[in-house]
Amino acid sequence: MTGNVFDIVASRFPANADAPFIELESGRRYSYRDLRDISGRYARLLADLGVVKGDRVAVQVEKSAEAVFLYLACLRAGAAYLPLNTAYTRAEVGYFLTDAAPRVFVCTPSSAGTLADTAADAGVGTLLTLDSHGEGTLPDRAAGLDPAFDTVACGPDDLAAILYTSGTTGRSKGAMMSHRNLSSNAATLHRLWGFRPDDVLLHVLPIFHTHGLFVATNCVLMNGGSMLFLPKFDPDAVFRLLPRATVMMGVPTFYTRLLSDQRLTRAVTAHMRLFISGSAPLLADTHREFQARTGQAILERYGMTETGMLTSNPLEGDRIPGTVGFPLPDVSVRVADEKTGRPVADGEVGVLEVKGPNVFSGYWRMAEKTAQEFRADGFFITGDIGRIDARGYVHIIGRAKDLVISGGFNVYPKEVETVIDAIDGVVESAVIGVPHRDFGEAVVAVVLRRPDADGVDEAAVIRACKEQLANFKVPKAVVFADELPRNAMGKVQKNLLRDANKDLFDKRAA
Repeated sequence: MTGNVFDIVASRFPANADAPFIELESGRRYSYRDLRDISGRYARLLADLGVVKGDRVAVQVEKSAEAVFLYLACLRAGAAYLPLNTAYTRAEVGYFLTDAAPRVFVCTPSSAGTLADTAADAGVGTLLTLDSHGEGTLPDRAAGLDPAFDTVACGPDDLAAILYTSGTTGRSKGAMMSHRNLSSNAATLHRLWGFRPDDVLLHVLPIFHTHGLFVATNCVLMNGGSMLFLPKFDPDAVFRLLPRATVMMGVPTFYTRLLSDQRLTRAVTAHMRLFISGSAPLLADTHREFQARTGQAILERYGMTETGMLTSNPLEGDRIPGTVGFPLPDVSVRVADEKTGRPVADGEVGVLEVKGPNVFSGYWRMAEKTAQEFRADGFFITGDIGRIDARGYVHIIGRAKDLVISGGFNVYPKEVETVIDAIDGVVESAVIGVPHRDFGEAVVAVVLRRPDADGVDEAAVIRACKEQLANFKVPKAVVFADELPRNAMGKVQKNLLRDANKDLFDKRAA
């Protein structure tokens, strides 16, 4: 067996190849035999198209079982899988394709006409399509190919995936994840969260994201188990399927929406073994209210695109609201002074730094940026501010780089500010995140406009953003101000803006 993630998880597959792997909302089921055959045909097609070890395959498609098989096919072919958020615009996709230089790009049939020229301009050799029903030129061209495919041997440090994460400068960075990064994290989480042979995961997350693909799906693969696969979070479908599931992973938004529904009771969750939350901070009130309603304490954990999961509240023991638990068994987490890098005293606040087999190897084609983000002893600087208490629980205090996490998605203010500042009549803008019960944080733009800019109102700003940005980056509110608070060096004091607008959505709802 090689260090290829596929070989590692395949060694854990059930002996009965007809055992269920994925069940769709429609009731259609895919077995582990289907997994091997379909991913084998897709891998064969990729190889026939010239994909070799180390090549990139970019994918921007809707959630489907076939999309999971495509991910596995890329691993089997030795290619680096590059998932792209389905909300990304043509301009954003163009940047990713140009930067990553994939040999193959797979998109939805409905977007192929728009993105064909974009892919061609980026030098992509082949464009294939795949829709939410598993249909398109990808499955059509793979049909009839030999499903037997010898997985390409990969070492632990070989590239398995590239996930793009925005930077404070607005330029997205490609985090390079190795086979060791993915397999070690999946193995640790599978063990730490007590997965059992009969566990059934209720999968309601997107699969272009670390949470839905490398945490949720990889844990199921490592377990040789099955999952109920919903295209998106839908309360009606969730309540219908909860009695058949044992584990659910979600973002805080999912849990606040369940709490707003009277159907959430102890009876409906009685079959569940574990609820897990991540991708954004879970409010302590949400944790306590969920436990009061269901008798179940949500297990909150903490991770990043560059590192996979870092910490987790315990399966057995106190799951403390407002904390993200302990460092994973094979991961070292420390708190350091942001400027000097020196560790701070126990219990003190500083920047969280991490080291372990889960930590990425660096940013794609950004050697200088990579060097800036690592300490000399190999610890990665997360940019998150936190502390570790006397019991060893990690607390996230804030984000050094003003990252906004809205509904589980990362939004970097500079990228949004660049769009707003380009609007005729806008003098300057500052984008912040403020508390929002549903999204955890909501993107809010504080805007200075010229006195004669009568046409620059909230609707105009939001409209301009929607034309150029993915929807999750678009401000949910726009506040107009006469000036922006600044420090002695002229830097905008976003902490004051956040404090001034922390009750914005409560006031709007009143």
